[in-house]
Formats: sequence, C-alpha cells, structure tokens
Amino acid sequence: MKLNNFKTLFILLAMVGFMSCSDDDDATIPTDDMMMNDDDGEVMIDFSGTFAQEDQMGRPGINTVLSPDNTTENAFNVTIPSEQGAAFQPTFLQRAVDLHAAFGVEYETNILGLDAPTLTTILASDVLQVAPNNPTSYFDGTNVLTGRTLTDDIIDISLILFFGGENGDRFNGQDLDGDGTPDLPILVTDGVSAAGETPSNAFPYLEAPHN
Repeated sequence: MKLNNFKTLFILLAMVGFMSCSDDDDATIPTDDMMMNDDDGEVMIDFSGTFAQEDQMGRPGINTVLSPDNTTENAFNVTIPSEQGAAFQPTFLQRAVDLHAAFGVEYETNILGLDAPTLTTILASDVLQVAPNNPTSYFDGTNVLTGRTLTDDIIDISLILFFGGENGDRFNGQDLDGDGTPDLPILVTDGVSAAGETPSNAFPYLEAPHN
C-alpha cells in the first residue's frame, strides 16, 4: 500500500467534500413570496424564520481528510468552532496517526515543530485566524496562519504540515533502498501550481480568462 499515491486521494476527497450534496441539504432558491421591497423600492429577501448551519470551511480540506466517515464530517460541519476542539481533536489525532501508519511510518514532528496532538488541536477548530500586525499568509515559511491570500496554495501547505516531517519533504517519492523504485508516495504537493495567478483587486477578485 505504501506505493499508492495518497495525494490523489486527498484531492478527490476534497473535491467530493466541496461539490457533493446529501439528502439533508436544504438549499433554498428565493421565490416570489420571499421577495419584498423596502421604502426606497429596493428588492429585498425575507430572511425571517429559523435557519440551521449545514457547512463551514475555515480551512479547506481539513474536515474532509481528517474525518473518518460521513457522520463525523457532517457533525463537524454543524458544530460551532468553540466546541469543535473538545469534540473532534481525539478523532482527528487518530486519523493523522492512521494515515501515517498506512505507509508503515509514524507521524514526525513537522516543519513548525508541531507534534501530532498539537497540530490536530490547532486544526480541530475550523477558524481562519487573522493577525492584523503581521503579513497575511496561510504559511509563507515565516508567518503561520496569519490569514489567507487568494494565491496561497492551501492544499500544498496542508499536505506539507501533515506529511512533510521536519524538513517539509518527507513524503516526496523517495527511493529509500536504491532499487530505482520509489518507496514513498508524493504526499507533500497536489501537483497543481499556483504560479502566475493574478487575481484582480476588486470583488469578486477574478483574474483574466486563460486563453
């Protein structure tokens, strides 16, 4: 199993978690009886009633990868961040340990010096921190989780924190026994480069179409 390319699984899980819908999704399209006009004639939507949280994604991919089943994933999505740590950190920790064990190794303290319990404690609360007095970055080698820019390679950063070990390249397709065949899969990148991305400075921050 150690030759399986787990980064492909990571990407697929993230895509499925982002795009899939379950039977309990109650997406609502505004209808005529929900529309009304304010005093200035502007069209407004009536948001009265009872609403329920169904999803959240402060850090893309974390819940998808570290939740072992759909029940856990759905429960995480409806739990407020202040309660997520106590409820899900033990499960996320076991998942991180299991993912490494699948390749016959143990989790190694990562490039930030975080062991598995500390890393999963941080990631179990699905919030995106902002540091007003520091450069905004998901991780740029110096600044860690101080925010997020449009060009931050979130998936690669997450993969490196999980599987990169102390130097950030632990799972990088290495041939450990010199037989010409990789003994470790490439897990520290999804292979999709963010180089050259130039989002605009105005909402919705789209870049020019690629020809």
